[in-house]
Amino acid sequence: MKAMQEVITEQLDRLESEEQVHILYACESGSRAWGFPSQDSDYDVRFIYIRQPEWYLSIFDKRDVIERPISDKLDISGWDLRKALNLYRKSNPPLLEWLQSPIRYAEKYSVTDQLRESSPLTFSPKSCMYHYLNMARGNYRMYLQGDQVRIKKYFYVLRPVLACEWIERYGEMPPMEFDVLVERLVPKDGAFWQTVQRLLVRKKSGEELDYEPRLNPINDYLEERLQELEKRAAEMKSTDGRLDGRLDALFRSALQEVWGS
Repeated sequence: MKAMQEVITEQLDRLESEEQVHILYACESGSRAWGFPSQDSDYDVRFIYIRQPEWYLSIFDKRDVIERPISDKLDISGWDLRKALNLYRKSNPPLLEWLQSPIRYAEKYSVTDQLRESSPLTFSPKSCMYHYLNMARGNYRMYLQGDQVRIKKYFYVLRPVLACEWIERYGEMPPMEFDVLVERLVPKDGAFWQTVQRLLVRKKSGEELDYEPRLNPINDYLEERLQELEKRAAEMKSTDGRLDGRLDALFRSALQEVWGS
């Protein structure tokens, strides 16, 4: 049986051929990139691609997303570079996460390095805070209410809450890796730290985490921090990186780099 890395590379090569595009960047975006995959976790591959210059010279709107549900274990989807740049200028958190993913499957051109270098100029703490707060509140409301909860979903609330904590403390895009967030943000001398560590060991060992009694130290932390972070987000000012001219130039240079004159 082929290793998944080889399968992903083959699928990306096939996609380039079928769609007549060049993939500029491809990475892992799900629990594997976050650092807490279970044995049956999917591979969530996300990519940025560019088409031939003539494709962009049209008065008609065209589909700027490619999606490939390959199997139950592998999902691949990506955005056209022009779409990605428009989302980048709006400080789109999923895209900013892709750019710093610790698991990268392809990076053939200079575009993504240029985006990483200028990301502090486009990063908006307020909009990213609200993105993670909405994610945390939605998952908390759906999975962690009551005496019996979907215990594996704690990670899907803890991670965005800790991401908000990172933004508040450091004023920058948080890292994807859950371990890094915990190490830098959670005091190591309390019941909350100990409960999170035990849960993380169980998750990484592949143990099936389904309905179990709620973990009160985590619930208490989440309820308190969600309220406080909501107040902090409301006090933040919106920012405007004013990168429009630079992003136009980056788009043109990418076309030149990939397709030549």
